Amino acid sequence: MFKNYYLLKLLIFIFFSSNVFASEKILGPGDDKTGYDSENYTTKSSSIKQRIGKKYDISEFAYIKQLGLPKLKLNQERNVFLKKAELGKKLFFDRRLSINNTFSCAMCHIPEQGFTNNELQTAVGIEGRSNLRNSPTLLNVVYNKFLFHDGREFSLQNQIWQPLLAHSEMAMPSIGFIIKKLKLIDGYIEIFEDAYPRKGISVETISDAIASYEMTLISGNSKFDQWFYGKDSNAISDDAKKGFEIFAGKGNCIACHAVNKDHALFIDNKFHNTGIGYVNSMGGENKNGKKRVQLSPGNYVDVDVEIISSVNQQKLENDLGLYRVTENPNHRWLFRTPTLRNITETAPYMHDGSLHTLEEVVDFYDNGGHQNELLSPLIKKLNLTKKEKHQLIDFMKTLTGENLNLIVLDAISTPVGDLSSKDPSWGNEKGMGYD
Repeated sequence: MFKNYYLLKLLIFIFFSSNVFASEKILGPGDDKTGYDSENYTTKSSSIKQRIGKKYDISEFAYIKQLGLPKLKLNQERNVFLKKAELGKKLFFDRRLSINNTFSCAMCHIPEQGFTNNELQTAVGIEGRSNLRNSPTLLNVVYNKFLFHDGREFSLQNQIWQPLLAHSEMAMPSIGFIIKKLKLIDGYIEIFEDAYPRKGISVETISDAIASYEMTLISGNSKFDQWFYGKDSNAISDDAKKGFEIFAGKGNCIACHAVNKDHALFIDNKFHNTGIGYVNSMGGENKNGKKRVQLSPGNYVDVDVEIISSVNQQKLENDLGLYRVTENPNHRWLFRTPTLRNITETAPYMHDGSLHTLEEVVDFYDNGGHQNELLSPLIKKLNLTKKEKHQLIDFMKTLTGENLNLIVLDAISTPVGDLSSKDPSWGNEKGMGYD
């Protein structure tokens, strides 16, 4: 008999939801470009009609310990937390939190794409404004000591304000503007009062609500967890087991992507220089001042870098990583270690999204990264065989959390905050004080 009612409920939901995923692929990019470098490429774009969700009690993901992950310490009643998380989810998907009502948090952190963006190397905000970095996954983000690729924030509550205010992301002009706008949108005052009695809409409640939702994006009990912690010898293949031996031994990946006795976050909460940031700062790997550009499947041309720069309306500065936070010269090109959990669903990889497949990632580290004066001493040539590379990738494929589909189903059941004639907007400033 099950002693935990909520665990039983979760297992029942998994059972009855499995048929949803048997008929159609939910996870992955809507416009899958796999094989686009081949002349034989055929489109595999998904229909928007496939994006059908199913609401779920997301508080279970935060309150029930999942195999392989630490249990969260939440000092509040579960029903109270759920109200906050549901409000945060509504805000996360609401495009009205951007200056022109077109962009939400979920448009960079797309649920079915691992809460990142599989289709873009680096993030693009409102009006097509480019960003320096890849959208990091939000799965298991609650366990991160540092936030953003350069570690400039330390809590989910504080982190949410930078995307909302950044000109290249959601471009809201001020915190006060966000608060006032939410107060003018029908329903938000009542929802905030229900989740935060007598506190209303404020800096504290907005940030806490979105952070509460992000705290539910916990996905463990992977095939690896079932094998390593659950002692199920049949949970993963022999090649995957050999891949873990390489991961912990010859490859020494475990030095940064840590595995502990009772849990595995696959991060070390530290920063490392792999050489990718250095190469980009030095002008990239462009040879003879040219860059290879793909025009169509299997069709490439070499274009002068100067020509590309001349038509780029937004000049992006060099990305020096942690140095931009501390201005310590020894921190140049240092970036936070990302988790490997759900790695098959969170491409492209590295802080700049420059590596598109796990094969490219393994080859990069096998070659010892890019040499520079501040290269991490942990990065060395590995001399892996072709078979060892495949086995290492087989291991990483076992790191997908068991409940990931449930998290995605719940997420995509959420309305996106379509603009109505009653909402404050460019064409309707009444109430904001500008009329």
